[in-house]
Amino acid sequence: MARIFALPVTLFALAMAVWAADQSDKSDEPDSFDVEPPILKQDVSEEPLPNGNMARLEKQLERAKQNAAGAERLYKIGVLAKAEVEQRSLKVIRCESDLANARVARAKEELAEKESKLATGEITRDEMESIKTALAQLTEAAQVAMAKRARAEVEFAEANLRRQQKLLKLGVGQKADVTRAEEKLAELKEQKN
Repeated sequence: MARIFALPVTLFALAMAVWAADQSDKSDEPDSFDVEPPILKQDVSEEPLPNGNMARLEKQLERAKQNAAGAERLYKIGVLAKAEVEQRSLKVIRCESDLANARVARAKEELAEKESKLATGEITRDEMESIKTALAQLTEAAQVAMAKRARAEVEFAEANLRRQQKLLKLGVGQKADVTRAEEKLAELKEQKN
């Protein structure tokens, strides 16, 4: 009697195994929803934009500030990772630095224009001195922003290194990630000196 039931059960199990294998083959199709879509690359260029793009830089700074504003609250409720919060704060600092550098470049262009006008007598020496004073203030602000940026990037790299080391210690991270984080930190510290 056991043999009578064993054959249909075996055939049923075999049919289920074939059906499951067939289903797993179908999941490899490109239109399957089991795979996460690739992360789209955002505007991550770190080169300052040309001088005439002040409005774009200001808009970019405002957008970065808005993104960073609620990040800490989102981290506390578990929506964002701490690394994402730090990345958003770093982006604000980078945008501020880029904007300060663009303002200095624009002020230098304006100074060159005014020097030619001074030579023709269209402006006075007092106006020229006020422009030079404004340029000096903008240059100082840009230097402060660059120092703040360098400090923030080093702090972010140190935090990332600690995070990668902790992940490796827990068995979740990879040694290559720790090595990359160490190299990035060393590179930033070398640039700072």
